[in-house]
Formats: sequence, structure tokens, C-alpha cells
Amino acid sequence: MIRILLVDDHDLVRAGVRAILEQDPQFQVVGETGDGQEAIRLATRLTPDIVLMDLHLPGGISGLDATETIVKDSPASRVIVLTQYQNREYIRRAIRVGARGYLLKSGVAAQLKDAIRTVHGGQRYLHPSVADELVDLVTNGGSIDDAADDYERLTVREKQVLTLLAEGKTSREIAKYLTISLKTAMTHRTNLMEKLRMHSRAELIHYAIRKGLIPE
Repeated sequence: MIRILLVDDHDLVRAGVRAILEQDPQFQVVGETGDGQEAIRLATRLTPDIVLMDLHLPGGISGLDATETIVKDSPASRVIVLTQYQNREYIRRAIRVGARGYLLKSGVAAQLKDAIRTVHGGQRYLHPSVADELVDLVTNGGSIDDAADDYERLTVREKQVLTLLAEGKTSREIAKYLTISLKTAMTHRTNLMEKLRMHSRAELIHYAIRKGLIPE
């Protein structure tokens, strides 16, 4: 039995994926959520074999940030990104933070099941078009591990604050959501803007879209 956690902010998507998986007795959906922070908590508590992770989640923790934390804190759980986005930056970051698979929502049910079995068996699974993107990236001199990326210099909390700012939340709203003081939230905001060398929310929003933290 392969135990699976579903993470997607659309109820209909989760219901559809659950229906597909529950047709096969090999799969058991042990939990689901549409929130990045809750995904981390559920992964720790339920220790699923596989986490199916959407990229864009509300609330300050993106699917990629949640993936990075789950990989570190719950190493027995393997993450497969399940998304509609084929952006090369998303793919590069997903692989870098530890996702074991990258599957497009346009894929058929058979691909989903095959991806889960493959990753559960210890291998990687990339949608064919995603694999082509990675080949093009490397062929053109790019790298999956971009150590020079300013985003990677941010702390986990600064990444959360960046996403929340890009979503339009105020420092006071961020403090309440993350259960930190207003002063701490403002300090994180100042630090991340200095590290990214940015001076306005508009710049942050553009950057967050480019990084796949929020949808276009």
C-alpha cells in the first residue's frame, strides 16, 4: 500500500485525483490540504510515502517552499510536483529543493499512477516535456543548482514573508498570519528587500511571479 498526501488549493482537483487513486487498491490517500503550512504539519504527522504537491498555494508558503521543508523534516516522504506549469524556472527549483517527480496536470491518469509507483520505488519521474526542458537547460549551458540565485540567500521565514507581500498582505497581516510580532515581520521585510536589492512592492511582485511563488 502506497500512502499519499494530496496538496492542492482547488477542492475539485483534490477530489478528482483522490477518485483516480482510490480506484486502485495499491493507493491510499491518507490526507489532503490546500495550504502549505498544513501540508508540512500533515507530512510530519502522517509520514506519507508520497506527497503530491501543487506549486501555487495561498498563505505564504509556496509548493516549492513546502517541498523543501518536507524533504528536510520528513525524508521518508517523497514529493512529486503536480502542476499545470511547465516553466523552466519552476522545474529547476523543484528538482533543486528535492522533488523526486514533476508531473503536469494535463497528463493522463495512467501517468499519475506510474509516477507514484516509480518515485515510491526510489527513482525519479519527469513528464516527457519536462525532461526535454531540462535537457535544453543543460545543453544551453544552464544549471539546475544555481548557487548565485539571491532567492537562495533568504531564510525560510524571509521567503514566507516575500510570498505574503507579493500576495498583497500588509506587515500587520503577515505578523498575524505567521504568529510573529509586527516588529519582527517588518525586520524580515527590510532584510529580504536588502538581500534582493529591491525597493518597492511592485518589484517584489514581478520577482515573485518570475520565481513561481505566485501565479501570473
